[in-house]
Amino acid sequence: MMSDENATPESELETGADAPGAETEQAEPAPEERIAQLEAENAELRDRVLRTAAEMENLRKRTEREVGDTRAYAIAGFARDMLVATDNLARALMVVPQEDRDTAEGTLKSLIEGIDMTEREMQRLLQKHGVKPIEAQGEKFDPHRHQAMFEVPDPSVPEGTVVQVVQTGYAIGERVLRPAMVGVSKGGPKRNGAPEPAPEEAPKSGDEGIDKSV
Repeated sequence: MMSDENATPESELETGADAPGAETEQAEPAPEERIAQLEAENAELRDRVLRTAAEMENLRKRTEREVGDTRAYAIAGFARDMLVATDNLARALMVVPQEDRDTAEGTLKSLIEGIDMTEREMQRLLQKHGVKPIEAQGEKFDPHRHQAMFEVPDPSVPEGTVVQVVQTGYAIGERVLRPAMVGVSKGGPKRNGAPEPAPEEAPKSGDEGIDKSV
C-alpha cells in the first residue's frame, strides 16, 4: 500500500492558464484590423508631416518679411534727421530772391550754386535709399499722410482737397517719416457726391399759359 506522503497534491496537478507564472497567449488581430490600424497610423504621420512643412514655410516667409522690413526701415531714424538738414538748405535758397540769384556773381553765385547742388544731392541720396516725397498738391486730404494746418475757402474745387503745401512730407516704403503740412479746401462740392440738378429755366415773358404741346 502506497504511502500518502508520496502522493502528488491535487493543486500541483493543475496546469495550463491557471498555473501561477504561466504566460497567456494573446490572440493576434485579424489582417483587416491590422491594415486599418496601419492606415490610420500612416494618415496621422502624413498629417504631422504636412503640418510641420506648413509651419516651416510660414516661418520662412515671416523671416524673409522681417529681414526685408529691417533693411527697408533701418535708416528711418537717420533719414528723419536728414530731412531737417535738407529743409534748412531749401529755406536758405528761398531767402534769396530769384532775381538776386539770377544776377549773382562771384562768391555769392558760387555760394548759391553750392547750396543748391548740396540740397539736390541730399534729395537724390534719400530717394536712393527709399525715402520719397509724399504727393499732396491737388490730392484728397489723407489724415494718415497729410497734416492740415488751415482751411482755404474755395468753392471751385471739391471740399477736402489739398490746395497748398506748406512743408513737403516724406515716406519710406509704406511708413510715413513726416506728414505733409497742407492747407485744405473748404466750401466746394462734396467728393464723390451726386451732381446737383440744374435749376429749371424760368419761362420767358409772354410765354405764360401757352400750351407748347400743340
